[in-house]
Amino acid sequence: MSELLLIDDDQELCELLSSWLTQEGFTVRAYHDGQAARQALADRAPSAVVLDVMLPDGSGLELLKRLRSEHADLPVVMLSARGEPLDRILGLELGADDYLAKPCDPRELTARLRAVLRRSHPAPATSQLELGDLVYSPARGVASIDGRELTLTLSESRILEALLRQPGEPLDKQELAQIGLGRRLTLYDRSLDMHVSNLRKKIGPHADGRPRIIALRSRGYYYCL
Repeated sequence: MSELLLIDDDQELCELLSSWLTQEGFTVRAYHDGQAARQALADRAPSAVVLDVMLPDGSGLELLKRLRSEHADLPVVMLSARGEPLDRILGLELGADDYLAKPCDPRELTARLRAVLRRSHPAPATSQLELGDLVYSPARGVASIDGRELTLTLSESRILEALLRQPGEPLDKQELAQIGLGRRLTLYDRSLDMHVSNLRKKIGPHADGRPRIIALRSRGYYYCL
């Protein structure tokens, strides 16, 4: 059974979401401030985290940064109030796997959580993907360049794997979003672009300076050999 850490100062919302998610088969621990959440994480790491942007004792984005430094592979879904697109963009840049606007539909949150949890436990694979100095292990969801292991989020690792499986061939944005984010993109949704941008920064260019990931306007992305 998957255990969730729900971090939100809205106690009424936490009760609603906890009740729904428990019925859906999750175990839920709810906390209403960053300090209590940090202690809970230190005591026991959950399967995934649902994190609000606004907390009474600090920013949820700052807590996200700490989560990423201490639990790089932990799936995180951010909650953000409507009308605050900058918070959602920053959340993705800092490594959130997905986000939802508040008030959120519990059914959609459940679907998003199941998608990120599926990506955190990929199907076993026996072979590595090797393209020049970059090596990716599908079984572990880990990439390395010249033996240096990279710290990737779940979404970034799934996006990278999809691109590496067909190098030099463009992958449609909707298809890549389905693989990496577990959902299709909506109108004006730039979440995939943000994840790819983060991934580009982490893997860097080829040794000769050429970018590894190329964007094709209105088509998608491909890994450049």
